[in-house]
Amino acid sequence: MKLFEELKWRGLVDNITSPELEDKINNGGLTFYIGTDPTGDSLHIGHFSSLLVAKRLKEGGHNPLILVGGATGLIGDPKPSTERPMISKETLDYNYQMLSKQIKELFGFELVNNYDWSKDINFIDYLRDYGKYFSINYMLNKETVKSRLDVGITYTEFSYMIMQALDFLYLFENKNCSLQIGGQDQWGNITSGIELIRKKIGQEAFGMTMPLITKADGSKFGKSESGTVWLDKEKTTPYELYQFLVNSEDAKVVEYLKKLTFLNPSEIDELEKSLVEDAHLRLPHKALAKEVITFLHGSEEYEKAVKISESLFNGQIRDLSAKDIISGFKDVPSFEIDAEINIVELLVNNDICSSKREAREFIGTGSITINDEKITDEDFLVTKEIAVEEKVIVVRRGKKKYFIGYFGN
Repeated sequence: MKLFEELKWRGLVDNITSPELEDKINNGGLTFYIGTDPTGDSLHIGHFSSLLVAKRLKEGGHNPLILVGGATGLIGDPKPSTERPMISKETLDYNYQMLSKQIKELFGFELVNNYDWSKDINFIDYLRDYGKYFSINYMLNKETVKSRLDVGITYTEFSYMIMQALDFLYLFENKNCSLQIGGQDQWGNITSGIELIRKKIGQEAFGMTMPLITKADGSKFGKSESGTVWLDKEKTTPYELYQFLVNSEDAKVVEYLKKLTFLNPSEIDELEKSLVEDAHLRLPHKALAKEVITFLHGSEEYEKAVKISESLFNGQIRDLSAKDIISGFKDVPSFEIDAEINIVELLVNNDICSSKREAREFIGTGSITINDEKITDEDFLVTKEIAVEEKVIVVRRGKKKYFIGYFGN
């Protein structure tokens, strides 16, 4: 299977600007770029597929450039329904440094910053050297602009298209970059850059878009109950990432395996068969979690995420470290414990039970556990000695209500 055919098989090609691009991709030797604006201080799982496309192309003999938009990030790519909030220059600079570090550590790609070539262009030169190549009719017909006409779009956002086109022209002239790749929502911006290159210097450039990764209902992939799924393990722990991936919808998990892993077609076909033959084993979901977490954080973090998951499922909390417990229960209600306390008082004071009477009823029926040990004595004292590493306890009420308590120094 040639490279372009594999990209299509994996569902990574939405559109290309010229049939010639297929052979160019198969033959290697292109310099291409993928851009992202530093609107946050970490990449999220939605970025991961795009960067994996860059890695797939690099392995196919191409040269990737990753543009982190220090200039365009100050403006903001038009959203479908409303204007993006402006980011301060200080915040954007911090985000740029964090994203740059993350991309280099994960992928080792060459980075470029469009602020470097945009900062010295004055307004008159901008209009004379670039603006004159864009007709208003042409810009209004672009989907990102058209979708905003009813609710309104500012001139600032309207200009984003020209700024991105300017980026492509600069990289074409200075980095021999002839291909831009982006999500399907970037088609208008990509083709604008190709047009600018053709009109201004009479050269041909190319574009390719990738489908956005979605859930079965069409919503964006990469949102969990606790919010965005980040690639930074301090923001989304490997355990949380494991839970997110292993709970992927059956209808979408094979698509995610194709787009987010380097498993080959025969391996993915076998996993797809298991969805029917051994559905209860959830082998595709586990393979997805293993491949993604190992790529991002290493095999040790993957094994740790599995251990936390299995220990919590099997009621073996004492097999975990305090750090692992905190990771596994990141989103449950928590409370501080200043000194040893009677179990009834602890339950009532921290809203685990509504009254002392209710607390005694739960204790009497064996419905209260601490670190998976049933508490049946209403005179039981909660002390540091019963805490994991003398730091943390996990209180469970009934089968599913969890609370985490932290001992102070």
